[in-house]
Amino acid sequence: MLIGEVARRSGVSARMLRHYESLGLVRPSERTGSGYREYRADDIRRIFHIESLRSLGLSLREIGRALDDPGFAPSALVGDLVRQTRDRIAAETELLTRLRRIEAADPAGWEDVLQVVALLQALGSQSADARQRAALSSGDGVPVPVEALVEAVLSETEPNVAGALRWALARSGEGAPALLAEGLGSPVAAVRRRAVQSLAAMPGGAATAHLRDALTDADAAVRGHAALALGTRGVAEAVPTLIDMVVEGRNDTDAADALSELATDTVTADQIAATFVDRLAHATNEAPARGRLTQALAGIPGTTASRALVELSHDEDRAVSLTAAYLLQLRDAR
Repeated sequence: MLIGEVARRSGVSARMLRHYESLGLVRPSERTGSGYREYRADDIRRIFHIESLRSLGLSLREIGRALDDPGFAPSALVGDLVRQTRDRIAAETELLTRLRRIEAADPAGWEDVLQVVALLQALGSQSADARQRAALSSGDGVPVPVEALVEAVLSETEPNVAGALRWALARSGEGAPALLAEGLGSPVAAVRRRAVQSLAAMPGGAATAHLRDALTDADAAVRGHAALALGTRGVAEAVPTLIDMVVEGRNDTDAADALSELATDTVTADQIAATFVDRLAHATNEAPARGRLTQALAGIPGTTASRALVELSHDEDRAVSLTAAYLLQLRDAR
């Protein structure tokens, strides 16, 4: 079979077949009387072997060794190819992510593109100061990719930088809550905590809905951040978690303040006070917890809280009874 026919049947151009021949990869077995290359079945089979190995990413030199060296073991080479391919995919994925973020920023011109690139590089800097400046640059009219901010805040360990990133996210628009909610699904508790803290800094119903979901999180700190934020938003679903925080002594002062903010009407105030009474009666025997619950009752208006304080003023625990009596005096004075 002549070279033109081989090229048509194999899909390998005549020019490439000549290149293979110059490298010694495949040599036509015979020549015609006119001197034309003539390929036999074994030659064509070798061409297909070459193309198959090329499809795996082998270089022509490596292909030559694979076909001609009987002692050539494929395992090491294939392992190298696997590692190289993974590295290439990782690099391409990183590039694709960066391009998508630039696209999402909707740059008006190349100056905007360069600003976004600089911002992305700064957010990934080893310098906390550089990361903080990048987060704060959103206030200077620099287009900020929301996905990049979310990724940064979920991995940020420096408090000042995290605060700047949360500030930037709160200004970033409607897409941030949904992206942060994905962080609430992380198996890493620290990531979920950063997500809920960021949601707590964001206004709007979408952030509130995700904070409600966080009330059932397995991590107490995540539940606590969500409850404190929801308390300031007037969401009564946070009450049980806030009372748990008072009992356990986790940010109990902030939790008591949030409960006081929720007790804005008589019905809600009495419900909160009734829950306090129930916890005092059935769930809490430790003196420090009883003392914290008694102090928290001071911020709850209404008759139910007052009656509870009257009963507590006769409590067997002297510290509790004295605290309750003092709080009653303050209520009477008001």
